[in-house]
Amino acid sequence: MKTLLRVALGAALFAGSGLLANAADVKTDFDKHADFSRIHTYSWGSVSTSNPLFVNRIKDEVNKNLQEKGWQLVESGGDATIFAKGNVHNQQELQTYYNGFPGGWGGRWGWGGWGWRDGWGDTTTTTVTNHPVGSLVVDIFDAKSKDLIFRGISAANLHDDPEKNTKELDKDIDKMFDHFPPKESK
Repeated sequence: MKTLLRVALGAALFAGSGLLANAADVKTDFDKHADFSRIHTYSWGSVSTSNPLFVNRIKDEVNKNLQEKGWQLVESGGDATIFAKGNVHNQQELQTYYNGFPGGWGGRWGWGGWGWRDGWGDTTTTTVTNHPVGSLVVDIFDAKSKDLIFRGISAANLHDDPEKNTKELDKDIDKMFDHFPPKESK
């Protein structure tokens, strides 16, 4: 029964950590002195990714979001210039499992015999897992002053399925622009 309880607890912790690991981390920041109300047009600077197929996917989703906010895409000379950089790196995850914990309270030696009766466990197993993590940075510069006025950053575990990655990317970009254009809270 104790073994079953330990296995169930370990499985629940493992499943919970997997759900948290797949959640995207999206953050934004902006220049508190920038006047976003004067910006109505934008142009694209460069977009680079480790997978060239995602260049147009990023542009399309950012365009959709900005155009929903009333900004208009122009070939060049917009009020703002947008740059995006996507990257993929491997994130290592170490998981250690213990089996055969020592006795509990009131064992052979009165306090459970910690370290005497059963030692510190029969086996310990550590596994190393590599997870590909994708990150995206979207920067918006004021075309006149050349100052950075907005930055959106996203990072999330990638899937083997490119379609799932595209859907997650779209959600992350949507989240970046949820409260765009930003307003200084007073």
